[in-house]
Amino acid sequence: MMNDKGIFIKNIYYMLAYAFQVLRQKNYEDVASEEFEEVQDLFAAILARGIAQQLKHGLYREYITRNEDLPTLRGKLNLQGTIRSQIQRKKLLSCEFDELSVNNVFNRILKTTAQILMRDSNVKQKNKKALKKGVLLFGEVYSIEPAEIRWDFLQYQRNNKNYEMLMNICYFVLNGLLQTTENGRYKMMAFSDDHMHRLFEKFVLEYFKRHHTYLTEARAAQVKWNLSPETGQGMIRFLPVMQTDVFLRYRAKILIIDTKYYGHTMQRRYEKATLHSGNMYQIFTYVKNQDAAGTGNVSGMLLYARTEEAVAPDCSFVMGGNRIGVKTLDLNKDFSLIAAQLDGIAEEYFGHEKNITLI
Repeated sequence: MMNDKGIFIKNIYYMLAYAFQVLRQKNYEDVASEEFEEVQDLFAAILARGIAQQLKHGLYREYITRNEDLPTLRGKLNLQGTIRSQIQRKKLLSCEFDELSVNNVFNRILKTTAQILMRDSNVKQKNKKALKKGVLLFGEVYSIEPAEIRWDFLQYQRNNKNYEMLMNICYFVLNGLLQTTENGRYKMMAFSDDHMHRLFEKFVLEYFKRHHTYLTEARAAQVKWNLSPETGQGMIRFLPVMQTDVFLRYRAKILIIDTKYYGHTMQRRYEKATLHSGNMYQIFTYVKNQDAAGTGNVSGMLLYARTEEAVAPDCSFVMGGNRIGVKTLDLNKDFSLIAAQLDGIAEEYFGHEKNITLI
């Protein structure tokens, strides 16, 4: 299991499976039945199967700009390069052209991540062999330095949609689990709270989408500021965006959930443990602005991933006519118990049980 919060490795897989539906495909189904002691081994198993699947259908290709000296013109003529060739008495034209290639950033990230996992002592030999088998067919693909990757520039469309989940696995490994040693080699470290928070947030939203389809809305919505007409809409551009993690609606009732993943759930002052004040202000602001009419039909919840602290908040109260809840989801339990906790939230706030039983 993981050291920072004692999360069952199998639960990491389940959260990934909800966040990325591609993991429910047939070629990944045996991963769910395996036992993993280290998260690196889980990622290696998923990546090995993903790479094998991509090789079966053909690696993604995209146009790459190339510059090459050729005997005949191809693409655009590079005048300076051609003059240089003539001066050197080479009968070649310097050409710039686009060519469909597997040596694009997506495949380079895949290859680099696989190579790093193959060297990791926490990855079982069978998964190392599976990765090596795939990487051997990446001959035309170059490795890439992790620091050079612009993750925010990756764009997905129909031809490379299946890469999205694989790129997120690579992101966890290269950006979340990797650190450089003094001799320049790479080694794994523990998950950062930031990376786990993103996965936790997406998992919670996708769980409600999949298992509570009676909901008329289940998304990450923005809440509008409830400004008076005298204020003027021009002032909105100076206000921060109120972006919710999970926005659930059933008929007239709304539940806004703000997911939290911290090393310490509670803040301490004068030896007294209290909820983080910033979190309470944030969820209360979301709720009151969403419930501009003051109906009381909008509720808010802070949903924490349980840490190893002795205190695990679980409470509910009414603030200004709206219900605010605080709950803790224990990721160190069997997944069926985690699911039951989420189902209990829906039943408590909407009076409705889940209507889909399969993962």
